[in-house]
Amino acid sequence: MRILLTNDDGIEAEGLECLERIARTLSDDIWVCAPAVEQSGKGRGITLTEPLRVNRLGPQRFAVTGTPTDCVVLAVNDLMPQKPDLVLSGVNRGHNVGEDCSYSGTVAGALQGMAFGIRSIALSQSLERFHDEVTAHWETAEAYAPAIISRLLAQPWQAGVVMNLNFPARAPEAVAEIEVTRQGFRDIGEMHAVRRTDLRGRDYYWMSFRGTKHDHPDGTDLKAMDDGKISVTPLHIDLTHMASLHDLKGVLGGVPPKTVVAAE
Repeated sequence: MRILLTNDDGIEAEGLECLERIARTLSDDIWVCAPAVEQSGKGRGITLTEPLRVNRLGPQRFAVTGTPTDCVVLAVNDLMPQKPDLVLSGVNRGHNVGEDCSYSGTVAGALQGMAFGIRSIALSQSLERFHDEVTAHWETAEAYAPAIISRLLAQPWQAGVVMNLNFPARAPEAVAEIEVTRQGFRDIGEMHAVRRTDLRGRDYYWMSFRGTKHDHPDGTDLKAMDDGKISVTPLHIDLTHMASLHDLKGVLGGVPPKTVVAAE
């Protein structure tokens, strides 16, 4: 099995080293194509307004001056002799649950693999709190990911699905359960911009999260992280809200309307 590895934390990230160890329990044919610098929060962004540079760091190992999506596109179309059988993206430093999934570069790398018709998995290791001094429990992802991935690959997947694995901020021996979950949603007020002033008196802003504790619904990826469980969430890119689609078909369709009606 030929496996392509990518991430959004960059080619030198500890999580990528962890992912390589995980991948080598499954195959000896490992390819790495990751961003040259951290690309967290870039989502499915692609680089359109500047050239991409590729630095070959060793056999089957490349650093790209672009996003995780750029990396997967270049690897599959140009850098690899054949399309991989599996794309693994991560292991991200910090979980990717809830609305994180919509702007996560880790999930985006897996989504691009899926777009090429390749089975793809995103992996993330939760942290007690997001700070440089906090050490992630990489040993937890490393302990459990190989067996989970092997079981996922042994099952048929529906088209357009990626698997999103999140490991709790606990040592391996403290993890007792794994749960198949749905994507949860946080209070949108957690994201905010912190205003600061530079040495010339000009304001600048730093995006941040409040990290407020909430009681998340059972069955969600957020609740699994709260409870110290491993979360496995099947994701897909179809953003259509089917209930609204059916409701709108009753008022729009056929000849375009020309009269304005009052808003409710």
